[in-house]
Amino acid sequence: MNGNDEPTAPDARIGESPDLDTLLTEALVEVRALTGARYGGVATLEGGGQAHRFVTSGLAEEERARLAAWPDGPRLIEHLREIDGPLRLADAAAYADSLGLASDGSLLPKNFLGMPLRRGGADAGYLFLADKEGAFTEEDERVLLQVASHAAAIVADAPGEGAAGRLRATLEAVIQTAPVGVVVFDAATSNVLSINQECKRIVEGLRTPGRSSEQMLEVITVRRADGAEIDLAEYPLASVLLGAETVRGEEIVASTPDGRKVTMLVSTTPVRSAAGDIERVIVTMQDLAPIQELERLRSEFLGMVSHELRAPLTSIKGSATTLLETGPDLDPAVMREFHRIIAAQADHMNGLINDLLDAGRIDAGTLSVSPEPSELEALVDRARNTFLSGGGLHTVLVDLPPDLPRVMADRRRIVQVLNNLFANAARHAPESSPIRVAALRDGVHVAVSVSDEGKGIAPERLPTLFQKYTGAGDGGRELSGTGLGLAICKGLVEAHGGRIRAESGGPGQGARLTFTLPVAEEVAAGAAAAPSRAAPSRDAREGTRILVVDDDPHMLRYVRDALMDAGYAPLVTGDHRELARILRTERPQLVVLDLVLPETDGIELMETVPDLADLPVIFISAYGRDETIARAFEAGAVDYIVKPFSTTELTARIRAALRRRAEPEAFVLGDLAIHYDERRVSVAGRPVELTASEFELLRVLSQGAGRVQDYGTLLRRISGKEDDRDARNALRTLVKGVRQKLGESADNPACILTERGVGYRMPRPGSIPAGGR
Repeated sequence: MNGNDEPTAPDARIGESPDLDTLLTEALVEVRALTGARYGGVATLEGGGQAHRFVTSGLAEEERARLAAWPDGPRLIEHLREIDGPLRLADAAAYADSLGLASDGSLLPKNFLGMPLRRGGADAGYLFLADKEGAFTEEDERVLLQVASHAAAIVADAPGEGAAGRLRATLEAVIQTAPVGVVVFDAATSNVLSINQECKRIVEGLRTPGRSSEQMLEVITVRRADGAEIDLAEYPLASVLLGAETVRGEEIVASTPDGRKVTMLVSTTPVRSAAGDIERVIVTMQDLAPIQELERLRSEFLGMVSHELRAPLTSIKGSATTLLETGPDLDPAVMREFHRIIAAQADHMNGLINDLLDAGRIDAGTLSVSPEPSELEALVDRARNTFLSGGGLHTVLVDLPPDLPRVMADRRRIVQVLNNLFANAARHAPESSPIRVAALRDGVHVAVSVSDEGKGIAPERLPTLFQKYTGAGDGGRELSGTGLGLAICKGLVEAHGGRIRAESGGPGQGARLTFTLPVAEEVAAGAAAAPSRAAPSRDAREGTRILVVDDDPHMLRYVRDALMDAGYAPLVTGDHRELARILRTERPQLVVLDLVLPETDGIELMETVPDLADLPVIFISAYGRDETIARAFEAGAVDYIVKPFSTTELTARIRAALRRRAEPEAFVLGDLAIHYDERRVSVAGRPVELTASEFELLRVLSQGAGRVQDYGTLLRRISGKEDDRDARNALRTLVKGVRQKLGESADNPACILTERGVGYRMPRPGSIPAGGR
């Protein structure tokens, strides 16, 4: 057991060979600082799978002793190790109670984030963080995942200079790319030892040109949450922080004599020596300016909504009161006018409420559209009539080419988009100027633009134009109303599979907003160059089974209905535990898989459910970050769709994935060519005779080219056997025979590479030139 809770800072040990406990504790200190967790721990395993070490950081000795002595602790760790991916809990004590583990509320934390340590498929232990103010986030998971992979290697291998260096490099990379500022102070000298990019960005507004970081600190005054002001020229920051030992989420304002200031949420983590002295202080900071701006915009938005709803409500109330009190004495024409006012203002309120609901659906990823082949001219004409009949005073000039193809559009929704764009243009242009509508064919899309001759948009405002709650800016284009109109346009257009953008020469030069819609299917198919690549007919799709896995019942119904309308035979489940059984019994041709599922995620299922590797898998997710999409493709996905999406986009991507599967391209690696559809293999044009198992080995390795296939996966997919000594020996014999038939050198193979202790892999196509084997 490790009794030293806070070690010296990692930098001090780069040239040494630290022991395992020190390495793990150093990692915990920095991960805690990055995520804001009050404490964290690592339980490592010995050969028999029992807990061997319990290393913690951030716990008082009494707390640590209670946790280490908890009788059901090993049972909980054993349960957590069986969950392959990260586990986020809002109430760890309630979770333990649900497992039948004896715990009291004071022993376990409220929130918890943990992850098993895996090395070559084997358990190495468990890493966890706990007791964070607020909740653990997806970003916290990313940090923990990066550190866990290297921590597992350190636990499995003997620690030394190499292990320390790898861990240090990982932590430095995580810190430099962290979305929070991180700065490390030397406790004795108050000197800055390291500072990451986000921290530099946060304090950039306080920097005076020509001054170093140390000189900048000399002129800064810090005001703490209790109102106390500290001059850092007299009291160095490290000394201030040492006096408080630890700070968690304190709002601090740092300012300079000339009035510049930055408001930050600051946490500190002291790093102690073996003797218990504080040697360094890790300070993390979050810039509160974006959060404060968001709160301001939300307050402003609520004020606008209240005003927008109160105005028609006042008109309705006044008209209704007048009718009730003086109705019999009113002229019939006056009564009709009051009734008209009530009806018109009720419609206005209904529109505002629908805007709010649409904005909520867009945020939740549940906005759905039902596109059908439509004439764009008719939609524009309908939107123009609605705009003019609703009191629009601008002339709307329409210029559409006569040969414009039909588009796939939910007609009501696209009319809504056009009306919002007309209203936006009318707010910012004089009544004497026209609003112009134009369109042109743009590849497989039609681009529709709405232009005005109004105030224009400053270049810096263009990137934020379609965000919610955008208020008045310096660009001269004030967005009145609820600020939802353009955000809803963006959500509706993207749900159709299109995009929307804004252009302007600057203030006073008008603006043009352009959105795209996909060309109707029959036109796109008729324009295809090769008949063999055309979309399959509905009859051809009948009976094609598509499995949909999503825990959201609304999304499950939406995708199911879209597939049924397209002629497919959908299978749906909200329980990922049913996935393996459905794959075996129903044999679907493709799987649509939600990225985030209860207690697991789609990428983890790709790695743990062997039958998925033989099927095209399309991920659907509300997460559109590049790194998340990259991870999905690396796991073997054939496509990735970001919510919200249209039924047109969904079915088009499914057709493309099925077409690629039906017409597989040959796999070529140097002189090796594998023709899946003909079950034919050749080397430099020479046919190679293979048994069914030998061909299956090449198929599995080539379809996962670039990724290591472990022994267990290969055995299940090739022979259906479980991983044991006899099965592995048979697999090695099979690999040896295939290598000989391919003309491979056993000492230096080119196509089937051995990953010792793990399995085999095949290089990606293009990594070996023809004739280079």
